[in-house]
Amino acid sequence: MTLQTLEKTIQNQTLVFTNQRALFWQEQKAVIISDLHIGKTAYFRKNGIPIPSDILEKDLERLSILIENFSAEQLIIVGDFLHAGKNKDFEIFEEWRSKNSGLKIILIKGNHDIHKADFLKHLDITIVDHSLKLEPFTFIHEPLDSENEFSISGHLHPGVTVKLERRKTVRLPCFRVSDNQLILPAFSEFTGLDTKSCEDFECIAFTEDLIFEL
Repeated sequence: MTLQTLEKTIQNQTLVFTNQRALFWQEQKAVIISDLHIGKTAYFRKNGIPIPSDILEKDLERLSILIENFSAEQLIIVGDFLHAGKNKDFEIFEEWRSKNSGLKIILIKGNHDIHKADFLKHLDITIVDHSLKLEPFTFIHEPLDSENEFSISGHLHPGVTVKLERRKTVRLPCFRVSDNQLILPAFSEFTGLDTKSCEDFECIAFTEDLIFEL
């Protein structure tokens, strides 16, 4: 894994964007992610689609590296931590949590978490039903366009289409940033991309080896 970063000051706070689908909030020593979708691979396997479980293992390994690299003290998950309730894949996360027991974890519920997240409490995870205000940011799963607050959200799995030479194009995940909101890419690599227009947003796209502004 090659970690590349891009640092920006937003709302007088230092935010570090990474090419590993996560944001680091320096003042709070917090790694921020969205859309991990634990249980998605097991759900597909249960329905006859052979998806390997090591997708989740690789996502969690990447998360561990980020936490160690930034010496993070907390993990803020902006929704859709779960995908389909408690299934076989969740055992992988339970083992990961046992190895990171000192990490404070806050989950703001997303649409996939609404009826499924209560069993997480035994893993010492703070669960927030709708939104969380940590000045100067509001954390919420679905994007919130408000003139009165700066929101950090997920849900859309944002991406962007980049034109290359010879009329070729490539679709890349990205962060979307405007004057009043920041939309995170999906942390899990087992997700699609919404590459609708980034109008009114600055896009911060990334690859396995690069991160750059568009």
